[in-house]
Amino acid sequence: MSFPYLDMNDLDFMLADWLDWRGLAQFPAFAEHDEGTFREVIALAEALAQDQFAPHNRESDQNEPRFENGRVVLLPAIEQALDSYREAGLMAADFVTEQGGAGLPTLVSSAVAACLSAANIATCGYVLLTRANARLIVAHGTPAQIETWAKPQLHGRHYGTMCLSEPQAGSSLGDIRTRATPDGEDDLGARYRLRGNKMWISGGEHEMGDNIVHLVLAKIAQDDGSLPAGTKGISLFAVPRILPDGRRNDVTLAGLNHKLGYRGTVNTLLNFGEGDGALGWRIGGAGQGLAIMFQMMNEARVGVGLGAAALACRGYRQSLAYARERPQGRPLGVKDPTTAPVPLIAHPDVRRMLIVQKALAEGALGLVLRCARLIDEEQAAPDEAARQSAGRLLGLLTPVVKTFPSEMGLRANDLAIQIHGGYGYTRDYDVEQIWRDNRLNPIHEGTTGIQGLDLLGRKIIGDGGASLQQLVGEIRQTLTRARAQDRLIAPADSLQAALEAVLSCVERLQAFGDPRLALQHATPFLMAFGHLVVGWVWLDKALAALAAQGRDPDYIEGKVLACQYFMEWELPRIHPDLARVAAGDDLLARIPEGGF
Repeated sequence: MSFPYLDMNDLDFMLADWLDWRGLAQFPAFAEHDEGTFREVIALAEALAQDQFAPHNRESDQNEPRFENGRVVLLPAIEQALDSYREAGLMAADFVTEQGGAGLPTLVSSAVAACLSAANIATCGYVLLTRANARLIVAHGTPAQIETWAKPQLHGRHYGTMCLSEPQAGSSLGDIRTRATPDGEDDLGARYRLRGNKMWISGGEHEMGDNIVHLVLAKIAQDDGSLPAGTKGISLFAVPRILPDGRRNDVTLAGLNHKLGYRGTVNTLLNFGEGDGALGWRIGGAGQGLAIMFQMMNEARVGVGLGAAALACRGYRQSLAYARERPQGRPLGVKDPTTAPVPLIAHPDVRRMLIVQKALAEGALGLVLRCARLIDEEQAAPDEAARQSAGRLLGLLTPVVKTFPSEMGLRANDLAIQIHGGYGYTRDYDVEQIWRDNRLNPIHEGTTGIQGLDLLGRKIIGDGGASLQQLVGEIRQTLTRARAQDRLIAPADSLQAALEAVLSCVERLQAFGDPRLALQHATPFLMAFGHLVVGWVWLDKALAALAAQGRDPDYIEGKVLACQYFMEWELPRIHPDLARVAAGDDLLARIPEGGF
């Protein structure tokens, strides 16, 4: 097991045999690359993960960021790893060459991120935010803003954040109070003075790089001095820690948040404008801030799902290794105490916990990589209709790709601890940290409940069913192909039943008329929908496995049986949940506040 954090053979299967990265090389945007280039990049990522990211994973957990003499102190190995990442040219790997990138597909850069995240999720947090920050500025900023803030981030000299939440508002962004007052215009565009407080800012203060570029949501004061109500009055501003003239901006660290896990990524409370006001330059038009910020939020949501899937895979790999190595007990029915103990993996319940992890972790990573290919298709497919189709499907799946890996990856990590027994509950083994690190993922970048409202309210009911029908068409194509394989007929039948149950539930919810009644169980619906989507992923992967050439027969058998397990044991869980959702059960609304 040369790379203990991620199954590189499985990653190769998904990229080459299932998601056909050779086909991406046929897109004009990626024509200068080939499969050989892709493999070299993955090998580079594996080496970086092993040599630079993994070694300080535990140390950065034990030595979390601290505030000393007015500065945030990080473990030095974090910056060393990020410098290695920058020197390898990976920060801008999937950006176009005009922006200093390598023009690689998102599928390849996502595979890189999976390797690094499995090795050290917290150090990867700085990368995720910086890349997403730069991509937003490239998409919506002026040429001067791109040169001043985006390109230095892509070169690894600057780092980036996103500043949305406030202490009093949390996820309710319409209630933010950070105020932006016009302060003229210069070469970088419309300039403002910002005053307010931002909470839960990952990477908000440290000494790495030359600068930190904060993307801040704020409301421009109206003529009477009041702030506009709701989300329509929100604008977006680039607020650098160091101003273009070299002065320190009026951005102050108010405190550090001490987290359960994910500790290597510093998390802060920032005050903007304790003095004359923090200088910020508007990105895009006034009042367009939230719409623009959704680009970064959605990229971050896919990134959160990827990190969660990577942690689930790491926990599975490490509990699998432990189950193979740890002798304990004897087979069922063997009563002779002189018989040699067998490895844990020989016991049925341990095998059950392993197959659950495999089904959830590999299913989650497959979902993330499938969405990464959709990003490539949306941005680079030669055909406009194909680009639009990929965009619709990606929009529908974004809340799913954020949530399923976060929630089910945590369940897989819980089982990894269980397999280790008492040792798993100690800090002597990695699995307890993996669980703690993953526990953040159902919370940040929009909690699970928010993702449920987004999926059901916006993407299904609000969409009129267009993107859902596209997904249905894709699933039915996979079902048709699967039924041509004898071994996949039963799994296909299970997926068909789940599909019909979801569609029946959606039809019932649309008939309610009252959106509040439909949305009160959005989270159970999201989880059921996620299982449907991952069932589709598993069936599609099983088809690719049966068609693969040159793979180990045991590997192929494991892939097919994991698909079968998911369809027989995991997918049927959605039926009672969907039945309750479709019934419009109002029990939650009927419980008096004093009854809790």
